[in-house]
Amino acid sequence: MTNKWNYQRPTQEQILKQKELSQKFGLSRAVCLLLIQRGISNDEEIRQFFNPNLKDLHDPFQFPDMQKAVSRLEKALGNKEKILIYGDYDVDGTTAVALVYKFLEQFCTKARLDYYIPDRSDEGCGISVQGIDYAYETGVSLIIALDCGIKAIEMIAYANTLGIDVIVCDHHMPDEELPPALAILDAKREGSIYPYLHLSGCGVGFKFMQAFSQNNGIEFSNLRNLLDLCAVSIASDIVPVTGENRVLAVHGLKQLNQNPSKGLKGIIDVCGLSGKEITMSDIIFKIGPRINASGRMMNGKEAVDLLLARDFESAKEKSENIDQYNDDRRELDKRTTDEAYAILEKDSRLTEGKVVMVFNREWHKGVIGIVASRLTEKYYKPAIVLTESNNLISGSARSVTGFDIYAAIESTKDILESFGGHTFAVGITMREENLELFKKRLEAYADQNMAEDQMTQTLDIDLSLKFNEINSKLMSDMKRMLPFGPENQKPVFCSFGVKDSGTSKLVGKELGHIKLDLVDDSSENVIQAIAFGMHRFYDDIKAMRPFDICYTIEENTYGNSPSIQLLIKDIRMNH
Repeated sequence: MTNKWNYQRPTQEQILKQKELSQKFGLSRAVCLLLIQRGISNDEEIRQFFNPNLKDLHDPFQFPDMQKAVSRLEKALGNKEKILIYGDYDVDGTTAVALVYKFLEQFCTKARLDYYIPDRSDEGCGISVQGIDYAYETGVSLIIALDCGIKAIEMIAYANTLGIDVIVCDHHMPDEELPPALAILDAKREGSIYPYLHLSGCGVGFKFMQAFSQNNGIEFSNLRNLLDLCAVSIASDIVPVTGENRVLAVHGLKQLNQNPSKGLKGIIDVCGLSGKEITMSDIIFKIGPRINASGRMMNGKEAVDLLLARDFESAKEKSENIDQYNDDRRELDKRTTDEAYAILEKDSRLTEGKVVMVFNREWHKGVIGIVASRLTEKYYKPAIVLTESNNLISGSARSVTGFDIYAAIESTKDILESFGGHTFAVGITMREENLELFKKRLEAYADQNMAEDQMTQTLDIDLSLKFNEINSKLMSDMKRMLPFGPENQKPVFCSFGVKDSGTSKLVGKELGHIKLDLVDDSSENVIQAIAFGMHRFYDDIKAMRPFDICYTIEENTYGNSPSIQLLIKDIRMNH
């Protein structure tokens, strides 16, 4: 598959601004241009970006209903009512539940505080009848719903008939009609003046506890040790790492590295991160999947049990269980992916349209989202993977850049039982008799709303560099831009007309990768690079033909002293 390179040279205006910032802040040209491209160009914005300060967090009382929510919580604590903390089974939901539980257990006995995570296969996501029945049967009069609830109109109405108040802390897009909750904390609701829209569900829970603290004269230091959970949710839920999230992520990573909770320390140990500097990508690829595996394979409640562990011994035991679930999940994920590939290869008509859709009623509901992501990567088309669950068809949809799969699925909502998610990922439930009609309507929507070039992977490139600009100064300036994530992505660069210095070679078990030693016309410095799976370019490169590269800049820590290495994303030979 040929990638499309999306690269725009800096404008004259950007170059002038870059020179001004370089002089004022002593930053490299490339980093100044990266900041300008990301909308960070005045002194105050640069100060906040490079020095994210907890004092820069917004006033939580700017949330609609925050005063109402805090007053109701104070009343519940004062009257010794029983409180249930309710959250979804994914990383964001379980970290949110753990955060609010940990904070509130200072103020009430264990008998008056409980938590609930719905079972993925029996209840699905969000607030369920079983969850409300459990609350009623155990004498709960207040539910705090985290990372869910914004669409639970019928469920919250049901809770109200049982005399249970509900406070919703959510970050998903609300519908026009809001649920009849006592208070709804969601910055995305209409009329909200809260200045930051992209908090994770755990982040909204944190703001609720921050407001409660402010109202009751509790020192902010009581909240600081909960920030590791915020960082884990921000990285895992793929929310923008900008504004308030950037502040929470930076300080949360600090907490995670210096003094993590016992539960998170258990996970850090079990996935081999002890003694290493933990980054956002460590959370995404190692810590997050293990927490998620609990909800996918068993019950997310086990993840909360682990996150609340009080001693290293129980944290170790619970982490090992979750690590085993993760191994099982990986095995199941691989088997299901292979089966999905086999179905698609057997019938070429299934991949001819603009949407790839596969159904097998035997597949495990816990891995279909992962499989949909794999199909999207392979075919570079929106993918929907469906299975059977509780006599209904359950599915997970994933999309490609530029195609809003949420809007596509919303257009079929009259034939769905339920759906929810965002632009790139959606969960759906429908009756089996509607499956064929759903396929037809989704295909028709994609035909109308998806351009052919959206099915070609686009590499968004920030800047072009000459090799004389790739040095330790650039590396240290780029480190100040950490942590990377959505809307502050790791910079992608390109360089034109580079050549082999003469010592590039094929490496790897099957000689599938190229270890490159490259030069360009800006200096005699040889730059090292690695191009995984790109052996097809080797003969042309060794023939000294010039070529263009697209890459990220990495620090290679292998050996005695760290060195700079380019991680090649794509190669284009010059003709």
